[in-house]
Amino acid sequence: MLLTIEKLIYGGDGLARLPADLPTAGLRANKTGERGKAVFVPFVLAGEKIEACLTEQKPGFARAAVDAVIEPSPHRIQPSCPYFGRCGGCHYQHIRYEQQLEIKKEILRETLRRTAKLELPFDIEVHSSPPWNYRNRSRLQVQVSPPFAAGYFKMAAHELLPVEECPISSPLINRGIALLWPSGREGKVPEGVREIEFFANADDTQLLVEVGCAGVARRSSVREWAEEFRAALPEIAGVVAFRETNPGDRKARARETLVAMGAAHLTYQTQRAAYRVSAGAFFQTNRHLTDELVRIVTAGQSGQLALDLYAGTGLFSTALAGDFHHVVSVESSQTSSADLSYNRSSNGEVVQATAEQYLARAENSRPGGKGAIPPHRVNTPGPNRPDLVVLDPPRSGLGESVARLSAAMGAPRIIYVSCDPATLARDLVSLLAVGYRVEQVHLVDLFPQTYHVESVVHLVR
Repeated sequence: MLLTIEKLIYGGDGLARLPADLPTAGLRANKTGERGKAVFVPFVLAGEKIEACLTEQKPGFARAAVDAVIEPSPHRIQPSCPYFGRCGGCHYQHIRYEQQLEIKKEILRETLRRTAKLELPFDIEVHSSPPWNYRNRSRLQVQVSPPFAAGYFKMAAHELLPVEECPISSPLINRGIALLWPSGREGKVPEGVREIEFFANADDTQLLVEVGCAGVARRSSVREWAEEFRAALPEIAGVVAFRETNPGDRKARARETLVAMGAAHLTYQTQRAAYRVSAGAFFQTNRHLTDELVRIVTAGQSGQLALDLYAGTGLFSTALAGDFHHVVSVESSQTSSADLSYNRSSNGEVVQATAEQYLARAENSRPGGKGAIPPHRVNTPGPNRPDLVVLDPPRSGLGESVARLSAAMGAPRIIYVSCDPATLARDLVSLLAVGYRVEQVHLVDLFPQTYHVESVVHLVR
């Protein structure tokens, strides 16, 4: 069929509509609404006319694949990566980088408008990245035999696509990938190895290798291979292998350290501070925009108390410590919170808890106890009211409870760092409802060549 792409949507697909004169063949009983139904198509651009075939049908939408681009967009380019279109890592390599930024900007604006009913009276400030070799962390799936393969999952599948280079990963990570393949082909990668993650430091001179193993992995075999692998690439500062315990029990699932060789962490140097980042700890993945992200979040902020929720290893907390009398950093991960404690400044306090646990305890400790805080008390200054709250949740966002409890802290300023515009817009509904207003919105392109949208929203009340 012939389709015209209306726009790109979050997730990487283009949106089209089934044509009104579409033949009934292939449609379920030609039900009312089949013609004109939304069709999602990958690897396209707005305004393009394409020939496509339906690949999936649901009651409310359909999916299609491109057979031919009849009228290409002027923003279309030839992808440089041989795996693009099959690999699930990238979605936008067929688009000029400047247009990628415009697409993400419009997706963010439209999502805020549609879900949060927020019409921005100002422009979204865009912060671009070098579009290639930007990742400081890359995780490869591994198939030991038969035959050996390492790579990423295929697009929209959990099937392994062998990959021998990755143009969005740092040069040193690509050297690690290049070293892995002959090691695997020669049968040296031991049975039970399932994942290998490379993490590079800020100047791409050291690697920390994290190995994920299944229960069948033997400690001695993993250690022998790790020693040889590390010796072959002097930039590898350390190799840490983990084995998953209780894999069938999602609640009791945990990891034990199988092998730790060399350094168990890297020192990540930024303009503001040096951070210890251990194997398994979270840290931002764009090696070019780390300092810019810190500046956007922390510049011009000062006061008595700052609260950093979802603090990770302390990227924002450590930078805020120079301008606040006291900084409280909350992190649930045991590994990340250990690094956070190491990285904290003398005026910093670390709490290992989920954001909801911490905020619930804070609410219960205030006069009046648990429950909604009356409006007259929300803005009342006090020793426990922060001057600033920084929120940097995972892709799932805050959720209703954490959004409500964050608002109840009564901070005059909230800075929300988001990696998903849909959950950001959902959470903003709760914050805007209690009197916060959006002062700034930044699009920080931490993930070029992909549909992922990182944004920073400044709220005031």
